[in-house]
Amino acid sequence: MPLGLLALAMGGFGIGLTEFVIMGLLPEVSADFQVSESVAGYLISGYALSVAIGAIVITAAVTRFDRKRVLQALMVLFIGGNLLSALAPTYEVMMGGRVLAALCHGAFFGIGSVLAADLVPASKRAGAIATMFAGLTIANVLGVPFGTFLGQQFGWRSTFWAITVIGVVALIGIATLVPSVSRPADAPESGGLRTELQAFRSPQVWFSIAVTILGFGGMFGAFTYIAFTLTEVGGFASTSVPWLLVLFGGGLFVGNVLGGRAADKALTRTLITILAVLTVVLVVFALTAGSKPMTIMALFFMGAFGFATVPGLQMRIMNYAAQAPTMASGANIAAFNVGNALGAWLGGITIAAGLGFTSPIWMGAALTVGALAVLVLATALDRRSKDQPVEEGPAVVSV
Repeated sequence: MPLGLLALAMGGFGIGLTEFVIMGLLPEVSADFQVSESVAGYLISGYALSVAIGAIVITAAVTRFDRKRVLQALMVLFIGGNLLSALAPTYEVMMGGRVLAALCHGAFFGIGSVLAADLVPASKRAGAIATMFAGLTIANVLGVPFGTFLGQQFGWRSTFWAITVIGVVALIGIATLVPSVSRPADAPESGGLRTELQAFRSPQVWFSIAVTILGFGGMFGAFTYIAFTLTEVGGFASTSVPWLLVLFGGGLFVGNVLGGRAADKALTRTLITILAVLTVVLVVFALTAGSKPMTIMALFFMGAFGFATVPGLQMRIMNYAAQAPTMASGANIAAFNVGNALGAWLGGITIAAGLGFTSPIWMGAALTVGALAVLVLATALDRRSKDQPVEEGPAVVSV
């Protein structure tokens, strides 16, 4: 494994920690700034919106520059945002730090996916992307519980100081371990933003974005309100929820690794299978949420099959934007966050309608079926048109 992938994973770990650890620190943050819990919650939604914006805008602004240097600049932005959060004297400054850190999130994973794929042979590119995203999954499994504990023991600012240090370590790793990858001799010269935008002429790129929104929206629609499902339906004590979420995070990690390996062997078949199984998992979870043993198993498998789609979905859009993958890759990162917001919004509607705390899981299953239907349709149209090869073997990306 190229050491550069580990440096990219470290960056992903820090970014994932920044995104998720605030959830466990909201009581301390709201008390410190003397704002309501709902206002403090904007630090989460504001971050997510900024990720989607940054994935498109910043990626578009840096398409002509060397990818390694861009990643280094993004990590500097990340460090600055978390440092500002750690020092924030007011809620408004804290929000500014969150937005600043979030702007690098989408561009980092979008550009990092292309660079990671370029560090390995064609037959291992989805696995390389999975390695980079492993940092994000480890942040859920280990980083978030530790970061929450640190913030509760030494004040919430200490967590953001720790994340700042992680950012510095990742920056040093990227600078020293990630090589400057030369453009292959047979690859087209970069035409900058105009060339990158041409990738969006392909219907398959838009199909890929739709599958990402619906598929990831399905998982996060079910996950957003999982604490209520666990306590109100499953009968778990509230003190058990953090440990159950660690189990979910373990599923994310396993699914990411295995999903990447499977996608390198048969990309389309892997994605169709994973989405189909995820639908079954969500339906079984909704039907058996009152059973503690079934809920424990469902949590793990929901995380595993939900995140197993990520390397393959990222690889698919890069395949169909092979001549200019950077913007398309960034757009797909934005699509993940749009899916998160869509799933959470629809799940909230079902709860507000009085359908109970299993209704977001049913909504998640419906979204996943939608993703599966779009993918099957896209595959059929691709095979019929013969305009592009069906990517059943190792993924090939020209950069």
